[in-house]
Amino acid sequence: MNIYVGNLSFNATETDIRDAFAAFGTVEKAAVITDKGTGQSRGFGFVEMPNKEEALKAIAALNGKDLKGRALKINEAQARTDRPRTGGFGGGGGRDRRY
Repeated sequence: MNIYVGNLSFNATETDIRDAFAAFGTVEKAAVITDKGTGQSRGFGFVEMPNKEEALKAIAALNGKDLKGRALKINEAQARTDRPRTGGFGGGGGRDRRY
C-alpha cells in the first residue's frame, strides 16, 4: 500500500519516516520528495508497505502525531492523475490588433 505523508518537517529524513512506520510492520520504501533545483524537502513524502493491514494501522496511529515538530497528515496515496499543462501567459490582452 502506498501512503502519503504530509506536513513533514523540512528536517525530516527518509530514515525518520521509515523508522516511524517500521514500528507497525514492513516498510518497502520511504521517500521524502525534494525540490529538483535546490534539493530541499518539499514537506511531504511517501511510504510503501506491502501488508495493507499493517499500513492501515500505521495510518491510524501516526496521523496527527508529531515528527520533528510538525503534526503529520497521513492517508492512503491517491493515484496520480496527469493534469494537462497550459502554456504561457495567455492571449493578446483583449485588444483587437487588426488595424
